[in-house]
Amino acid sequence: MEDKIYLAELESYQYATEEQKRRFGKNPCFDLTRLPTQTIREEMRAYILSRSREITIVSLYDERKEYNRLCRFLEKKGRNVESLKEKEREQWIRRLKGWMMSEGIPLTKEEKSAYGNKSLVKSEFISFFERVLDSLLPEDERSETEKDVWQLDRLDIEIKENLIKKFKTLNFTSIFQKNIREEVKRATYFQLQAEAISSVARELTAMRRLSKYLRQKYPEIQSCRQIDRELMEEYLIYLKTEDTSTKHFHSELTRLRALLEAVGKICRFPQLENLILTRDIPPTPKAEFKTYSDAELKRLNAFLVKMDEQTARLMIIHQMLGTRISDTLTLRTDCLREIDGSTVIWIKQMKTHPYEKEISGELAELIRKAMDYTRERFGETEYIFVNEKNPARPLQYSTVQARAIRMIHKEDIRDDEGNLFGFGSHMYRHYYGVKLTEMHLDDWTIAKLLGHSSVKNVKYYRKMSNQLLADETRRARHRLSELILENLDGWGEEYEQVRYDDSLE
Repeated sequence: MEDKIYLAELESYQYATEEQKRRFGKNPCFDLTRLPTQTIREEMRAYILSRSREITIVSLYDERKEYNRLCRFLEKKGRNVESLKEKEREQWIRRLKGWMMSEGIPLTKEEKSAYGNKSLVKSEFISFFERVLDSLLPEDERSETEKDVWQLDRLDIEIKENLIKKFKTLNFTSIFQKNIREEVKRATYFQLQAEAISSVARELTAMRRLSKYLRQKYPEIQSCRQIDRELMEEYLIYLKTEDTSTKHFHSELTRLRALLEAVGKICRFPQLENLILTRDIPPTPKAEFKTYSDAELKRLNAFLVKMDEQTARLMIIHQMLGTRISDTLTLRTDCLREIDGSTVIWIKQMKTHPYEKEISGELAELIRKAMDYTRERFGETEYIFVNEKNPARPLQYSTVQARAIRMIHKEDIRDDEGNLFGFGSHMYRHYYGVKLTEMHLDDWTIAKLLGHSSVKNVKYYRKMSNQLLADETRRARHRLSELILENLDGWGEEYEQVRYDDSLE
């Protein structure tokens, strides 16, 4: 068995760019000879090879730093240990932390979110060792639905997944009451067959909040059978007066009701089906319809084009298509076709029906450039914009968001009010819709270009456009008044009252 694992021999290495390969240097590897025993070498070999199939080669290269540090730790603290399995996980972590403190290695690190928020999290070195230890745990042979953490790809049902927001697991461990946890699992399995995974995940979030409340206020309640209307009324009061972690009561209660009703049907607890009444759920807050001004869009685009070339192409294509970000990220490599000398794009909307529309030659060429970029680096793929860790999947929304927010904070890009830009990907679609109304197109044409099946939402774009039109008209009226007053110069005194008539202002 080889004593070294060379990155160049791993399958994911083929997806590295030439620039990344130059960064790696000359034939980098994981040197297993630095580990104290042959058994530990075999354990680490299995971990590294498995890890290479989960992350990009760049991330694996960066983990070499933690691996080399682990070798140093084991040289001192693992001399008399034949296998990492000989000690409990907690024992290893305590020993590791003690060694880190003696070596002056921080136990925590400061993490900065995409929006600039800072928090302290555990050291990457500790996380690395925990992953190694977790890889040595025996396989849980129970069926997936018996476990408290479900691996979604191991369930025997088809998951309605969100292609641009990857869900790998569903975690039930924070539902503290054992019986309630099992009841919720049964309902969740049923919900997964009817609802999108993102909706089911939100329902579990609402259930975790209720479970936490029950543990604090009613520890004797261990089953949904014991939850009645009186208790729910108290919980509603608690949400509105004490729990400040969420203000979106409409969404919270709608999700909780859906899950509790499913539990009621499956477990035959009839009282759960009328536990939360419609009048308990406040109306959805009216969202403010926002769009970029021309100046804001120009300002933002001036920096977007400085991002890596494929991300810059993505953002420009997104603007020019006027699509939702989910539809842009899931554009397929066969989306373009020629009809009577014009280029038509086929868009498979994630939320509604597919549709086609004609696009300009410039936009078509930009999309083909994006296709060429992906093909050169990842071969033939289904999607134009792909996930570098798994090119069979589209690029993830969180990746695009993080790149954009980092650029905005780095360059200090601000809107017309002087505030830092957020990542309002849907505002590009609003801007697109507003511009269509300003072109005096009819509602059906605007709906078709936006991919809407009806004209009912066009009114929002027209309303925003009317506000812009009113501002422009006000400026035009003011200028016209000035011109009229200028033309009164030289007239007789009988017209002086006209010059100062407020109605002309």
